[in-house]
Amino acid sequence: MKNAFSFNCSNEKNENWNNMISRISPLYSRNNDIRSEFGRDYTRILHSNAYRRLKHKTQVFYSPQNDHICTRIEHVNHVESISYTIANYLGLNTELTRAISVAHDLGHSPFGHKGEKILNDICKRDLNSSFWHEKNGLFFVDCIELLEDNEGYKQNLNLTYAVRDGIISHCGEIDENSLKPRNEFINLVDYKYPNQFSPYTWEGCVVKISDKISYIGRDIEDALSLGLLDENLEELHKSLKYNNTIINNTVIMNTLIYDLCQNSSPEKGLCFSSHGLELMNTIKKFNYEYIYRANILKPSEHFFELVINTIYNTLKNAYSGKETFNNLNKLLKFYPNLISGFSEWFNNFSTDRTNRNLKNKFLFDIENPNDYYLAIITYISGMTDKFAIDMYNEIIGF
Repeated sequence: MKNAFSFNCSNEKNENWNNMISRISPLYSRNNDIRSEFGRDYTRILHSNAYRRLKHKTQVFYSPQNDHICTRIEHVNHVESISYTIANYLGLNTELTRAISVAHDLGHSPFGHKGEKILNDICKRDLNSSFWHEKNGLFFVDCIELLEDNEGYKQNLNLTYAVRDGIISHCGEIDENSLKPRNEFINLVDYKYPNQFSPYTWEGCVVKISDKISYIGRDIEDALSLGLLDENLEELHKSLKYNNTIINNTVIMNTLIYDLCQNSSPEKGLCFSSHGLELMNTIKKFNYEYIYRANILKPSEHFFELVINTIYNTLKNAYSGKETFNNLNKLLKFYPNLISGFSEWFNNFSTDRTNRNLKNKFLFDIENPNDYYLAIITYISGMTDKFAIDMYNEIIGF
């Protein structure tokens, strides 16, 4: 049974509909395509390499040998499931929530939020700018990811405004209740920091809340599986016990989803009851104290710093304007996979590119050092955990 409240759903009757489905440039069409605009976005995202790589990127715990620890791709699938349930109940556009959900973390670096912080430190030092995965996600779908069109040319994903907005507006780290969409149709490159603006659509708001519901429950489940909470089980029980019900990932998600759906309205916005909000904040506080700041994670975090900085500095030290690729070629015999991979990737976005099957945006001028440094950061941000470690091992194992 759907909520009786009349949310301003993202469909043709919405006064902002044309803004929502607008694209940076027209997308090619076929006379036998039965998908909606958001349906096309959803499948374009699924076909992208950035989406495929999420299966080998850390969510919270770096545990590549454990098949049952959540990776980034499982997280986005959880968000898709949760947002679908909420949007369907509230009578919103589930195709839009699905598309935003599977794309919302495409900008995440290897090694989770620790990798994000490392790249942010590099950005601040070398570019006087910041790196945050929501902004990087928009950059990836707008400028980096390529798909072959029906004529054999590779072009950028060119997603709709509503999906692009959902990506950069999804920050789930901020504690807030009563979330409503903004009215302004802004240029999304005007974002300067996470959570600067509310999402443009109710569906984007749903994904933003679903992101938080997803990670707080599953992170506890993973921590229990790894034995990280063995000494804190009593504290966990005291903090999370809810009406004498056993607490697990399913119970946490269902409780918060139901509470949100029962208490939200167009007037109040998407919001929890006072009890639901207290439960959410209690779980989050517990997670930060006993999971995210756990000493047992420190050794791996030091390793992540070493891996990312070693890759970055190896490529950075080769820079010398137009001579850069000559310098890189001298390193090819020592680091064949890193150098060939980066050089080929850079060429796809360079003003000097030679591939005639590319119709994507030009991004990097080799004569501009900041362009080159940004290219390295972007390249690293797209790596999986394993690929980054392989590149590090190649560097130290010459």
